[in-house]
Formats: sequence, structure tokens, C-alpha cells
Amino acid sequence: MKYYFFLLFILFSVFGFSQKSKIDLKAIEKSLKSSDSPYNYEKLIFKFKGYPKSLDSIEAQYLYYGRNFRNDKISTSEDSFKSLVDAFKQNNFADCIKQGRALYDKDPTNLDILLILLRAYDSLKDGNNFMHHLNQFRALTDGIKSSGDGTSEKTAYVVNSVGDEYILLNILNVGQDYTRSSKASQDAMYDVWEKGSSKIYIKILYLELTN
Repeated sequence: MKYYFFLLFILFSVFGFSQKSKIDLKAIEKSLKSSDSPYNYEKLIFKFKGYPKSLDSIEAQYLYYGRNFRNDKISTSEDSFKSLVDAFKQNNFADCIKQGRALYDKDPTNLDILLILLRAYDSLKDGNNFMHHLNQFRALTDGIKSSGDGTSEKTAYVVNSVGDEYILLNILNVGQDYTRSSKASQDAMYDVWEKGSSKIYIKILYLELTN
């Protein structure tokens, strides 16, 4: 979705590097479903929707990777998402926001939906809503960045999808001068992006996870 990449350039200078933490999907699933856990989904999503700047990188990781365990997530292949994209491409930003808000209510941690809403609010000069969703986007992608350092397969950045991989690549300023190689594993695909002696490892989850 190249049309939203321009938004990512404004993020490069404001993203910090948080402490790295290994992603434990089983622990994330258990904590999100436990009412006693500080990482319970309802507690975290309340903070995410109300005051996303209050989330730390671990909380953001639980929301981002915990999306794998939800049944109400929106796929980019669904008609409702395609309709949202069509509204955006036609510059019908009022309708784009109406549709985007409906999808956001179902799947608030969907990076694709957040980015389209950002572009629509920016086009309508709605600074308050733009900044609110930008803070949400920052929180989630900061969680991705703190999943590893990308210097090896063991410390690869971890993403939920190929689409999220390209969002991360743009944040990391990885351009067309990099070449990609891929390696399959039991529960993920590893992509290695190379430029000269520089290598960036990204792990793309493809687990079919359900509640």
C-alpha cells in the first residue's frame, strides 16, 4: 500500500529504541484472556483507545501480537477493507473516515486501517484525530521495533504480516537498493534484507491462531 508510505517519513525522527524483549505468544495469549493480568486485553485496549501515549513497549507488544488471537480482526482481502481503500483512492475522505471508524471499532490495532485513517484525517486537516491515531500507530510500531534488533535470525524483528513488514521497512528506511532472501521455518517466514555488508532480519508470523 504505497499510498501511505509518505506518512512514515514523519516518524523516523521521533521513534526511539526501546529495550528489546523476546516475543512469547503463549504468554501473550494467556495474559490477554486473564482478568487478573495487567496485560488483560480490555485493560490494554482501554488505554490504547483513550490515551495511547501511556502505553509502554511491552503493553504495545501484547496488543500488537495479541491480535493474532482475536476472531474479530479485519483482513485486507475482505470486501469491507477493499471498500475502504476504494473510498480513499477516490479522495472521498468523509466516507473513508466513516468506513474506517467502523472497521477501527472492530479491529483497533490494525496498522493498515490506522494508516488510512491518518491519511484521511490529514487530508481534512483534522489535527486532533490525526495526532490521536498517530500516537496509536507509534505505540504499536514501537512494540514491533522492541521485538528484536534485526541483526540475526535469533534477534529478528517480529511482525504479524507481510504488510506490516513493509511498514517496518519504511520506518527503518530500507529502500529499493536492498535485496531480499527468504527462509521458511515451522511457524514463520524469515526475510533477510541486504545492502552491502548490512543485513536486516525480519520474522513474519504465519500461525493460524484462533481463540
